[in-house]
Amino acid sequence: MLASTLAPHGHTGISDQRGETPTLFANPRAQRGPYPSELRSIMNIERANESRRWLSAWSGIAPEPTPLYDLPGLAQQLDVARFSVKDESVRSPLGSFKALGAPIALIRQVLRIHPDLDPASILAGRYAQLLKDYTVISATDGNHGRGLAAAALDAGCRCVIVLHANVSVEREHAIAVYGAEIVRINGNYDESVEKAARLAVENGWQVVSDTSYDGYEDIPRDVMQGYGTIAAELVEQTGTRSNEAGDFTHVFLQGGVGGMAAGLVSYLWEHQGENRPHFIVVEPMQADCLLQSAIQGNAARATGSVDSVMAGLACGEASPLAWKFLQSSVDHFMTIEDSGAVGAMQVLAKGSDRDIPIVAGESSTAGLAALQLLRADVQLSAQVRLDANSRVLIINTEGATAPLVYEELVGLSAQAVAARQAAWPAA
Repeated sequence: MLASTLAPHGHTGISDQRGETPTLFANPRAQRGPYPSELRSIMNIERANESRRWLSAWSGIAPEPTPLYDLPGLAQQLDVARFSVKDESVRSPLGSFKALGAPIALIRQVLRIHPDLDPASILAGRYAQLLKDYTVISATDGNHGRGLAAAALDAGCRCVIVLHANVSVEREHAIAVYGAEIVRINGNYDESVEKAARLAVENGWQVVSDTSYDGYEDIPRDVMQGYGTIAAELVEQTGTRSNEAGDFTHVFLQGGVGGMAAGLVSYLWEHQGENRPHFIVVEPMQADCLLQSAIQGNAARATGSVDSVMAGLACGEASPLAWKFLQSSVDHFMTIEDSGAVGAMQVLAKGSDRDIPIVAGESSTAGLAALQLLRADVQLSAQVRLDANSRVLIINTEGATAPLVYEELVGLSAQAVAARQAAWPAA
């Protein structure tokens, strides 16, 4: 049974029977009005749709929208009217939503240098001879680097990826298979970002990162804008009309540096205006840089060790550019334990006679884990306006991008879960 206590800074400590304390924080800066013009000048629906068109020509992503699954069994268990999962695990052979970020950022960066090129032909290799001496570099926890390496290979340019100490050998091999040169460091993710920036300056390479820093915002903006494709598909799949409340009252989004969340809230806020959903951003307890940003009122650093089984969310410092969007759009920030994410992976993998089994990686289930915590406590549910009439969406941001890790955590291989999914309608 969960209990809630008032913690420092006016946020709520959520204590479970093991004595651990994830945190829920109500954002005092959240707005409900129309999408602000100053944000629209940075990211907007028009540019997101342009990115979607350009990227649709790439063979590295599926031509059709990713599935939007309803899980009525889980909805009943959680006492909500609807629980849905947008499944990005099948977006691309890369296995994650990151196929929408780095590749479109690479296209736009090449166009800055060669504005007369055809955007749709860049990743088709049409200009490989022109780009053969061009080098891009980035730090990564895995999926962003994999997406950049795949895009660079198809475009014909060189790619260097910096990996920190906690990136598994399995993830390293998944990047290297696309021809990227791997640089290893002993530090954490934020130190790998610094290393990539230094190498770029020393060698005249171009950083293509999903996190911003002082003087570096254009490319992270392009990455985030690419994630708007997920929101665009949601709008089409649900038939949500402009400035109207859509099918979902609550949308749970993963944290990390904030790029994915910013890309989605930007699109949905602009499309739905004051009728936008209630946004909740979820992070590991030990990598709480966005929650700390909300508490402090500016892009901040995490307070914990950062290391997490949720590898894609193990980020110690918020992206200042992403924070510009999240500070006024996210209603609540929340942290969870690693064990909650693992348990949610197992729930989605198992499925039921009413719920299709889903392959969800370790960074994919933060939203479900947070929802389970909230619905176990009446007071916490009330704080985020969750009740039996709520319609909840989470984003399955990755499949088994580290298959050995997935099997260890879930107890089943990704192939076994995928086979159960394929057989589910007949069953």
